[in-house]
Amino acid sequence: MSPLEIGALIGIVTIVVLASGIPIAFGLGLVAVGFLVAFEGWSGLGVMADSVFSGLASFTLASIPLFVIMGAAVASSPAGKDVYVALERWLYRVPGGLVAANLGACAIFSALTGSSPATCAAIGRMGIPEMRQRGYPAGLATGAIAAGGTLGILIPPSVTLIIYGIATETSIARLFMAGVLPGLMLTGLFMAWAIFFTWRRGGFGMVKQQFSLKERFESLPKVIPFLLVIIVVLYTLYGGVATPSEAAGVGALFCLLLAIVIYRMWQPRKIYSILNDSMRESVMILMIIGVAELFSYMLSSLFVTQSIAEWIAALEVNRWVLLFIINIFLLVAGFFLPPVAIILMAVPILVPLILQSGFDPYWFAIVMTINMELGLVTPPVGLNLFVISGICPDVKLPTILWGTFPFMLCMVLAIVLLCIFPGIATWLPNYLMGPELY
Repeated sequence: MSPLEIGALIGIVTIVVLASGIPIAFGLGLVAVGFLVAFEGWSGLGVMADSVFSGLASFTLASIPLFVIMGAAVASSPAGKDVYVALERWLYRVPGGLVAANLGACAIFSALTGSSPATCAAIGRMGIPEMRQRGYPAGLATGAIAAGGTLGILIPPSVTLIIYGIATETSIARLFMAGVLPGLMLTGLFMAWAIFFTWRRGGFGMVKQQFSLKERFESLPKVIPFLLVIIVVLYTLYGGVATPSEAAGVGALFCLLLAIVIYRMWQPRKIYSILNDSMRESVMILMIIGVAELFSYMLSSLFVTQSIAEWIAALEVNRWVLLFIINIFLLVAGFFLPPVAIILMAVPILVPLILQSGFDPYWFAIVMTINMELGLVTPPVGLNLFVISGICPDVKLPTILWGTFPFMLCMVLAIVLLCIFPGIATWLPNYLMGPELY
């Protein structure tokens, strides 16, 4: 078999194995070991342990469990409710203001947690019943939260961007900066659609209750300390004051302290729950990273990676056509795989092609991340869809999916805008840190 035929077989087997429901780390490991033994014999397993542990040898990986703790401390507290209440009081006069408030809460909570499922669960439990009670269609209410939750992998600090930085050996601080303006732009597009849709339907669901200026400011004190933590963490990264691991450690400590002080979560049981949830998620991510290194070694050892790169380079197509092909590939991969797995499997192949075509790797990271956001709201493995379905079991999955569809078009529009105006992603890091040569 040629390397390309082996690669096609590996792709089919990987999809079948992961579709069976086996945990991602074990599924990738099983496929990698199986193909190494099949084509190189038992001697191919001699590098198994070394490959896995070398994938976990980067000191920057220490930032992942710390950022996870930071998010878990916020997700386990009533911070999501306070964010939602604060935004609702400030946007109550706007048509569709309740949907816009939920989307704004998703954006802020995404920055606090960096987790899409946590954002969906925290904001959805409060926002969806409230929106439906006010007369908003079930599709709009559920679709807005499902799409808003995807912002968790884009708005910094994002674990997905950290993993991209580790996989490509690019600056995590620069990646975070590149995600700021696109994250705000995508949030604005989501809000604009919600406001337009509500206005076109006659402004149903508008809040009748009036909030005084005093009541609006009363909702801010519990939210502002958490936002200040995010600002401090990002400043230390952007300003070169601390490494990602150090900044994550400070952020985790302060988020834990704020959860204890503001929400009185000092009971050992609650603190244990935060640390336990963080450990489970961190181990899951780190196991995927370690096994993905073995998977990448298997692809390279069988010359699959090199052959795919040579095949794409031999197409001799316009670089924008190449980018379109890459985005279609990422979109299809997102139907079956989570963002972490896609980055670790695809980035070693794609980034050299991106650099060869003259694209900025930080810009590509944002385009890739928005593309993977689509995978979070598309079947059959659209994680956010199933989170929302669990919150609202009376709403059928097709209704949630159709409600999410306009927001998916907003994501596609965001990718198009980034292609036309790449400065949306590159201006801020270049302005604050100077241009980077490749």
